[in-house]
Amino acid sequence: MTHGLAKKPEWLKLKLSTGEHFAATRQLLSGLRLNTVCRSAMCPNLQECWSKGTATFMLLGSVCTRTCRFCAVDKTALPEPPDPGEPEKIALAVKSMNLKHVVLTSVNRDDLADGGAGHWVSAIRSIRSVNPEVSIECLVPDFNGTAANADLVMQEAPEVLNHNIETVPSLYPAVRPQADYRRSLELIGRAKAVFGLSTKSGLMVGMGETGEEIAASLGDLRNSGCDIVTIGQYLQPTAAHLPVKRYVTPEEFDEYKHRADSLGFRHVQSGPFVRSSYRAEAFVEAKPLPERSEKKPESLSNP
Repeated sequence: MTHGLAKKPEWLKLKLSTGEHFAATRQLLSGLRLNTVCRSAMCPNLQECWSKGTATFMLLGSVCTRTCRFCAVDKTALPEPPDPGEPEKIALAVKSMNLKHVVLTSVNRDDLADGGAGHWVSAIRSIRSVNPEVSIECLVPDFNGTAANADLVMQEAPEVLNHNIETVPSLYPAVRPQADYRRSLELIGRAKAVFGLSTKSGLMVGMGETGEEIAASLGDLRNSGCDIVTIGQYLQPTAAHLPVKRYVTPEEFDEYKHRADSLGFRHVQSGPFVRSSYRAEAFVEAKPLPERSEKKPESLSNP
């Protein structure tokens, strides 16, 4: 239900298809008992991605400590302690799926002293120990604004450091009540300025924002050093979640892409079904990334 909003337009009707890769991916992930944002967040691209043998691995369990009203990830149960075997299982899954680019994300774990940063580090190192040629994209939480915890992940030099601002600042109280717009921009800026990482962020539209607000947020991201941006339609996961205010047309998504391109983003994906990790490998394939550096910034002390 969308509280009186007209039925979904034709451009939001997916053609579902499954095949050999879909079944194999589902069996592999289920067998290893791994969480994916594809399933936990009810991603509309699950069929396409799994059919191609790709997935976004979600660290630190399937229960989030935040109450964001747009997200389908469980927020009602108590989060369990991190599974120490998870990093190795993900590394094995990456090898079995023969991935060239892997996306890691996680729930927010404000209950943990380091926000889960140490577990992130273990996952990155495990993947690289088994799959040294794979490129890694880390879609990180804000670690509750603790730079030292975020730094632990950034020091591992992922090929892409992703953190979503999700929406425009005026909607944060309704959409992301425990997050902070400026804090998210600062995290992206730090990844670029201090660590020199390729940076990425994402926005959802259709929640009540204006075109002017989207333009302003794109400018904020670019000014913070963001290289890559994704823009997609918000879709209400359940009746208990934030309602969709309107369905943004494909033509408007093209306008957003044009705006982002004009600001100098290195890569832009803008469309109704675009999600933060959708076709994430396209950027790496189209724009070769700098060689991985093991050197830590001089402004930081070792953890």
